[in-house]
Amino acid sequence: MVADKAYAHLSTRIALRRRGIAVTIPERSDHLARRAAKGSAGGRPPAFDAVVYRQRNLVERGFNRLEQFRAIATRYAKRAVLYSPSQRR
Repeated sequence: MVADKAYAHLSTRIALRRRGIAVTIPERSDHLARRAAKGSAGGRPPAFDAVVYRQRNLVERGFNRLEQFRAIATRYAKRAVLYSPSQRR
Protein backbone atom coordinates (compact mmCIF):
# COMPACT_ATOMS: atom_id res chain seq x y z
CA MET A 1 0.00 0.00 0.00
CA VAL A 2 1.26 3.45 -0.88
CA ALA A 3 -0.38 6.36 0.92
CA ASP A 4 0.25 9.95 1.92
CA LYS A 5 1.02 11.36 5.36
CA ALA A 6 -2.65 11.38 6.38
CA TYR A 7 -2.37 7.60 6.87
CA ALA A 8 0.92 7.70 8.81
CA HIS A 9 -0.68 7.00 12.20
CA LEU A 10 0.81 4.14 14.19
CA SER A 11 -2.48 2.25 14.48
CA THR A 12 -2.84 2.24 10.68
CA ARG A 13 0.69 0.93 10.24
CA ILE A 14 0.12 -1.80 12.87
CA ALA A 15 -3.18 -2.92 11.31
CA LEU A 16 -1.59 -3.17 7.85
CA ARG A 17 1.46 -4.99 9.20
CA ARG A 18 -0.81 -7.54 10.94
CA ARG A 19 -2.43 -8.28 7.60
CA GLY A 20 0.95 -8.68 5.92
CA ILE A 21 0.55 -5.61 3.71
CA ALA A 22 3.77 -3.82 2.75
CA VAL A 23 3.49 -0.09 3.40
CA THR A 24 5.11 3.00 1.89
CA ILE A 25 3.93 6.01 3.87
CA PRO A 26 6.13 9.04 4.66
CA GLU A 27 6.52 9.86 8.33
CA ARG A 28 4.86 13.03 9.61
CA SER A 29 7.08 15.76 11.01
CA ASP A 30 5.50 15.58 14.49
CA HIS A 31 6.20 11.83 14.59
CA LEU A 32 9.80 12.48 13.59
CA ALA A 33 10.19 15.09 16.34
CA ARG A 34 8.60 12.85 18.98
CA ARG A 35 10.85 9.92 18.04
CA ALA A 36 13.94 12.17 18.07
CA ALA A 37 13.01 13.56 21.49
CA LYS A 38 12.91 10.02 22.91
CA GLY A 39 16.44 9.39 21.71
CA SER A 40 17.44 5.74 21.43
CA ALA A 41 14.13 4.72 23.08
CA GLY A 42 12.27 6.22 20.11
CA GLY A 43 12.92 3.19 17.97
CA ARG A 44 13.68 2.86 14.29
CA PRO A 45 11.94 4.93 11.65
CA PRO A 46 9.37 3.02 9.60
CA ALA A 47 10.49 1.72 6.22
CA PHE A 48 10.00 4.19 3.39
CA ASP A 49 10.78 3.70 -0.31
CA ALA A 50 11.13 7.11 -1.94
CA VAL A 51 11.12 5.69 -5.48
CA VAL A 52 7.78 3.93 -4.98
CA TYR A 53 6.33 7.05 -3.35
CA ARG A 54 7.46 9.16 -6.33
CA GLN A 55 5.59 6.81 -8.68
CA ARG A 56 2.45 7.19 -6.54
CA ASN A 57 2.76 10.94 -6.90
CA LEU A 58 2.93 10.65 -10.71
CA VAL A 59 -0.24 8.56 -10.80
CA GLU A 60 -2.07 10.95 -8.48
CA ARG A 61 -1.08 13.96 -10.57
CA GLY A 62 -2.32 12.14 -13.69
CA PHE A 63 -5.74 11.62 -12.09
CA ASN A 64 -5.82 15.25 -10.99
CA ARG A 65 -5.19 16.36 -14.56
CA LEU A 66 -8.02 14.15 -15.81
CA GLU A 67 -10.36 15.65 -13.24
CA GLN A 68 -9.74 19.06 -14.79
CA PHE A 69 -11.91 17.95 -17.69
CA ARG A 70 -15.33 18.55 -16.18
CA ALA A 71 -17.17 16.18 -18.52
CA ILE A 72 -15.00 13.28 -17.36
CA ALA A 73 -15.10 14.18 -13.67
CA THR A 74 -18.85 14.77 -13.40
CA ARG A 75 -20.29 12.75 -16.30
CA TYR A 76 -23.12 15.24 -16.89
CA ALA A 77 -23.83 13.96 -20.39
CA LYS A 78 -26.73 11.50 -20.34
CA ARG A 79 -26.52 9.98 -23.81
CA ALA A 80 -24.57 6.76 -24.25
CA VAL A 81 -23.54 7.89 -27.72
CA LEU A 82 -21.17 10.40 -26.09
CA TYR A 83 -19.23 7.68 -24.25
CA SER A 84 -19.35 4.54 -26.34
CA PRO A 85 -17.47 4.50 -29.67
CA SER A 86 -19.63 1.60 -30.91
CA GLN A 87 -22.79 3.71 -30.45
CA ARG A 88 -21.56 6.61 -32.64
CA ARG A 89 -23.15 7.04 -36.03
